[in-house]
Amino acid sequence: MSDFNSQHNRVCWVDIPVLDVARAATFYRQVLAIEIAIESYEGMDFGVLDHGEGSGGCLVCGDEWVPSREGTMVYYNADGRIRAAVSKVAENGGEIITDVEPIGPHGFRAIVLDSEGNRIALHSNSDS
Repeated sequence: MSDFNSQHNRVCWVDIPVLDVARAATFYRQVLAIEIAIESYEGMDFGVLDHGEGSGGCLVCGDEWVPSREGTMVYYNADGRIRAAVSKVAENGGEIITDVEPIGPHGFRAIVLDSEGNRIALHSNSDS
C-alpha cells in the first residue's frame, strides 16, 4: 500500500472471497483490465489486484472466505492509529472479532463488527 493511499483514502483495501483464485483472477483481469499477482502467505494463495497508488483489493480463498451476496470485507484506513481505533469499537456499539494481527508484508489489521453488525477491517501499515 502506498503512502498516498495511507494518507488520503478512507477505504484502503477490500478482500473479495472466491472459491477458485485462478478462475477469479481471470475474471477480474478481464472485467477490470488490470493485472493480478498471485501470491502465497502461510499456505494461503491469494490474488492481489493491481492498484498502483490507489485503493486495492485481494482475491482470497479458504474455509473462512465464503462468496456471498452479503458483500465483501472493506478495509478502512487506520494507519498509525490502529490500536486507538480498535479501542473505540466496543464503546461505540461494535465488537472485536480479531484483534490487531500482522498480515504479512501488507501491514496489520483488526476485524470488527460495526454498530450495525457489518464485518469490516481496520488497517494500518504499522502496529500502532
